[in-house]
Amino acid sequence: MAENGLRGHLDRLHFPLSASLTARILAVNLIPLLLLAGSLFFLDSYRRQLLEERFKLARIEAQITAEALAGASRERQEALLIQIGKEQRMRLRMYNADGTLSADSFALAEPSFQFGDPVSAPWPQDFSRGLDQVVDVLVGAPTPPNYVEPTDDIAQAWPELVRAREQGLTQVELRRAPDRTPVITAAAPVGLRGATLLTTRNAADITQAVRDARTSLLSIIALALVVSIVLSLYLARTIIDPLRRLGGAAVRVRLGREREVEVPRMQQRGDEIGVLARAVSDMSVALRQRIDAVESFAADVAHEIKNPLASLRSAIESLPRVKDAELSAQLTQIAEHDVRRIDRLVTEIAEASRIDAELSRAKFETIDVGRLVENIAQAREDRGLNGNVRIDIAHESRAARVQGVPMRLERVFENLLDNAVSFSPPDGTIELTIRMEGERVRVTVCDEGPGIPESEREKVFARFHTSRPDTEFGAHSGLGLAIARTIAEAHDGTLSVIDREDQRTGACLVLELPAA
Repeated sequence: MAENGLRGHLDRLHFPLSASLTARILAVNLIPLLLLAGSLFFLDSYRRQLLEERFKLARIEAQITAEALAGASRERQEALLIQIGKEQRMRLRMYNADGTLSADSFALAEPSFQFGDPVSAPWPQDFSRGLDQVVDVLVGAPTPPNYVEPTDDIAQAWPELVRAREQGLTQVELRRAPDRTPVITAAAPVGLRGATLLTTRNAADITQAVRDARTSLLSIIALALVVSIVLSLYLARTIIDPLRRLGGAAVRVRLGREREVEVPRMQQRGDEIGVLARAVSDMSVALRQRIDAVESFAADVAHEIKNPLASLRSAIESLPRVKDAELSAQLTQIAEHDVRRIDRLVTEIAEASRIDAELSRAKFETIDVGRLVENIAQAREDRGLNGNVRIDIAHESRAARVQGVPMRLERVFENLLDNAVSFSPPDGTIELTIRMEGERVRVTVCDEGPGIPESEREKVFARFHTSRPDTEFGAHSGLGLAIARTIAEAHDGTLSVIDREDQRTGACLVLELPAA
């Protein structure tokens, strides 16, 4: 729950969308330090606590001293004033009942303290006083009155003495010395004859304690700030530099100005940046291969259509000039053959072009391979597509089922059978075997034709590649096996050529698909 809460607070932090990642990383790392710097202002509460403790101490000291002075002789009182003033670093003054000054420890002995002179103080002291003033303004601290020695030192010149004489209670007052350090005075009645005592203490140690705490905190903040900035810049460099390199490579790929764009793979990085780099690299390679395939396919299409178009044009242009009826009929047959050839090419090309897109959106279902093959063979027999070639189907496994698109797998088997029929001799036999091999379904289509040389076995799957008898010229587009392999690979399968196992002449095309 704490993690979710923190995530929620972070989600509510909105940085400008135009800000760079370096700026955002620095901002995120500096925010806690800024919050820590805000704790400087809480030092004012620390100062108030110290002052409150000193107020209590001043009240107690004044009361104890007044009790000690009451009833003592004049000599004893002066001795106490000197001793206490020296030991406690205070100034003690006694006033008679009529308010006149009767004794002053600073007059009786050497002063035990003196106020700092801001004029002659070194510059660090000036800086500290200025910082004190800034903090006081920011936190709204009350400004005590300045400590000023009265011209006529009588009891009526000190408000705390007036209140102590009127109320008979100890009074404490806070003032500020010229160097902005606190001055604490305490007035207490002495005995029952109306005499009063005034103690004065310059609590410079409070100011120094607050300044020391602030200096220590600022030092920690400064050190943390330097470390945070260095680590933030290092983190930003390890993230942003690779992203910039990837971005530049992606732009070059998009513009296509370089034939081979090397996208950095960052093999040494095992983090998300490395995974992204390798993914972008693989994507660019696949994109380039797809572009090359499209360009090659477009060139092949133009070449394949150009030939029948040239033949058709020649036949049509020759027809008006031919007077021989037999020759005119031959030219008409050629034109019709070329039209059918162009129609077949356009159909096959359209089919090959949309296979990838259709299969990427298709929903696979479980297919019984044996039943599908039997239905295809029977339909071909009914339409007379096999000629005088016989198809023998051998089921070595009745549980051969795969996941796929029925219409597309049907097209694979149609193309394989078309290819086998076209190469089979008259009254030949096509052997179609279905078996299970581990977790894959293997379908083998073997004919009794001339076979396929080992050097040509990959070429037969290239688009528009065909090597058939002259009697079948133009009857095939050369896309059948290419389409069949594309569909097989889209089903995580393979399509390949092997020799017949019985050592007879002929070729065997093997389709392997993952079993359902």
